[in-house]
Amino acid sequence: MSKEVVVVFTARRLERILAEEGTSAWRLDPNRTRRCEFVVCTRNARSHFDQGNWGEGPEDHNAAFVIGKILKVVPSMVPPENNESVKDRYLIQFSEFARVNIPNVRNGDRNPVKYTSPEKLGIDFSKLKWEAMPEPDAIPAPVVESLTASISSIGPLTMAEAKKGLALTFNVPPEAIEITIRG
Repeated sequence: MSKEVVVVFTARRLERILAEEGTSAWRLDPNRTRRCEFVVCTRNARSHFDQGNWGEGPEDHNAAFVIGKILKVVPSMVPPENNESVKDRYLIQFSEFARVNIPNVRNGDRNPVKYTSPEKLGIDFSKLKWEAMPEPDAIPAPVVESLTASISSIGPLTMAEAKKGLALTFNVPPEAIEITIRG
């Protein structure tokens, strides 16, 4: 029996996914996702909110356009486009990725996150051309914009919030942050 694959339905373009080190801001089961070997990103070409259309990619609606080998599943620092909180949202980090163009991988499910088998997708992951992830340059622009917008509202923080903020500052996952309080 093969491992499950997670399929996500995203409006973000490939360049942004690579800059963010994976696909982010998902409400998902992190433990189940960690057991998956691959994440298949399918295009949401019709997404829009009150601010207007925010779909970024040129691919056909429901087409798979990038597949990532899952490195880690960590709390997301990047807010979703609908301005909801990052609380309980996750980033699926890639160790490698493959550019693909496979039409109609997503079948119109209502949930933007789906778990399935590689056999049901009909994708031979062993035949893909895998590329190394680019080195992270800095904090992605959407994260900087979100931090700038919320800086004036900083008040008392929980340890988890402090770790998330420091993780953004130092471009590391929150679980890499250790906080010692003396006093």
